[in-house]
Amino acid sequence: MCRAIQPIVIAVISLIFIAACQPSGQQPLQRWQHAVEGAYAASISDDSSLAAVSSVHHGISLWDLNKNTQLFNWSQQQDSADNLVLAIDIAANNSHVLTASSENFSLWNATTGKSEGFWQIDASTIRDVALSNNGQHILIGRTDGKVTHVTPKTGRRLEFLGHQEKINAVDMLPNGRIAISGGNDFVAYVWDTQTGQVIYKFNHPSRVTMVAMDAKGRFAFTADSKKLAHIWDLKTGEEISQLQYSNRQEVFSSVRFSEDGQYLVTGAPSRKVSVWQISSGKRMASWRVTPKEDIHPASAVVYSVAFRDNSHIITESSSGYAELWQIPK
Repeated sequence: MCRAIQPIVIAVISLIFIAACQPSGQQPLQRWQHAVEGAYAASISDDSSLAAVSSVHHGISLWDLNKNTQLFNWSQQQDSADNLVLAIDIAANNSHVLTASSENFSLWNATTGKSEGFWQIDASTIRDVALSNNGQHILIGRTDGKVTHVTPKTGRRLEFLGHQEKINAVDMLPNGRIAISGGNDFVAYVWDTQTGQVIYKFNHPSRVTMVAMDAKGRFAFTADSKKLAHIWDLKTGEEISQLQYSNRQEVFSSVRFSEDGQYLVTGAPSRKVSVWQISSGKRMASWRVTPKEDIHPASAVVYSVAFRDNSHIITESSSGYAELWQIPK
């Protein structure tokens, strides 16, 4: 159920996504190891040319996926050998990378490799992050239910106070103007980051565990911890489809819309990767990513998914592998 509601300012401004439903068993066309001992987090750029990976023992690495070469290696914890980065986002125009542990976050220039800022969170802990083009705006979802929108160059901060419980996922349009957030209060909000005004409120019957927006501002995705996953029209707030699956429960760990606006690719904590038709919500194909070696039962969380073109998708998972998959015709 979605309803557009009258502008309500609930913010404090301060300056400071052929095969059946079961995986086909198809092997990836290619596989590259990006983290030998596994990964804590990963993000693939919208154009699938870059991947940022937080590895268990070797910090954060930025990879050129076209050449499979490492561009940079970063360490966020300057005073510790341990890498604690659990959330990553790459700007839609590939200009910057945002990395976050539970207590702090860093902004990195993807061209020069240099750090452009380090910030500490004192009052709460970080649950998810999002980054706008050119690193201009940063979005932080927090355990205390607040979502903070930060503009580093000016120091401006806006705290969205619409949620009543902890945040699980956030996303933001490339220009940083519109955000989406979902939390344990069974609600996903689409809201204006300049004013804090709510644009749409999407209600769920259980905890909202994943949210995402199409980079072109056409669609939004919201999913809860039980049975429901919706695709919404961002222009009207109306539902386009619900994802169709027979499982009692399907949880998602990553989501991406195709550039042509026809498909959605999702990743799951169960190793599962699926391609869905946006208009109908039907699953078109699915696979399972390579699990980490010597782990029983076989497991891997799909941290990030992206369309390489209309025929291929690429994934990054907790096993430390990037994998290229062919979409059945």
